[in-house]
Amino acid sequence: QVQLVESGGGLVQFGGSLYLSCAASGLSIDDSIHYMSWYRQAPGKERELVASSSSGGSPEYADFVKGRFTISRDNAKNPVYLQMNGLNPEDTAVYYCHYAGWNTRTGDIGGWGQGTQVTVSS
Repeated sequence: QVQLVESGGGLVQFGGSLYLSCAASGLSIDDSIHYMSWYRQAPGKERELVASSSSGGSPEYADFVKGRFTISRDNAKNPVYLQMNGLNPEDTAVYYCHYAGWNTRTGDIGGWGQGTQVTVSS
């Protein structure tokens, strides 16, 4: 029922920056999003966590993006953003938004966006 919409991907040169956005729609009054996260999947590799933000506490980052990427959110639900600086070709991947939370009637909820392509040239 909940849909995630991602935007901001594209083609950038080595050392460039991109700003990704992810927003949730279709939320009911019974839905509460706790975690909003960014994952990525490069060709020939498994999907991996990039950054995660919870409704309470500090954000978490993968070691390979610390000091370069920043995750932020406006509130405990949505939207969530990913500021990416100092991009290099190893960052080339499809970036996915993911949510996790609770519905007061049905329990745990979660899902993925369709992904947005980030390509970094050398």
